[in-house]
Amino acid sequence: MKWEELLQIVGREPVFSSSLLKAGSVDPIDLGKQLSRWVNSGKLIQIRRGLYALSERYRKIQPHPFYIANRIQRASYISLYSALSYYGLIPEYVPAVTSITTGRPQTFNIPLGDFIFRHIKKELFFEYKLIDIENNQSAFIASPEKSLLDLLYLTPGSDALLYLRELRLQNLDRLNMEQFKTTAYHMGSRKLIRAAESLDRLIKEVAE
Repeated sequence: MKWEELLQIVGREPVFSSSLLKAGSVDPIDLGKQLSRWVNSGKLIQIRRGLYALSERYRKIQPHPFYIANRIQRASYISLYSALSYYGLIPEYVPAVTSITTGRPQTFNIPLGDFIFRHIKKELFFEYKLIDIENNQSAFIASPEKSLLDLLYLTPGSDALLYLRELRLQNLDRLNMEQFKTTAYHMGSRKLIRAAESLDRLIKEVAE
């Protein structure tokens, strides 16, 4: 395959899988070697095995970090600090994209960014939806309530009022507290139920 052929096929794809190029009489071994050469020459960025993006010089669409994260790990959704920042619930810019997965925890440090995947058991893998982000890209993102609950679930001592204060939560009116409490109960964690009570107190503090 020639470079011009590749651009015709994937030129408008934010990221692409090598399986997209294996139609017809393409030799997969030769294709793999060619992809490696393009990565080494700086024309392609390898995100993970079989997943690539065009380098900035050649790309027409900038891949959104949330979209990349979903493509790195299919069984995942954006949550934790990244989702809280997306919803405006914390003031800090979050450089790494944080996701929840039922698979093993992993971290990817690539030219397109840093991507962290935290493990959660299958029965807690819920309350997320596909959201349009930009440039016809979309990603699975947890609800505001589940994003915070995922963080509290995975963080020791997070049911304390002091911890919630240290998060510097803002725009708390964007949280549906009834949904928060219902989801906390559904997750079956006493710590999360205590955290919901602490969050109630924090909201009252902010309102005073």
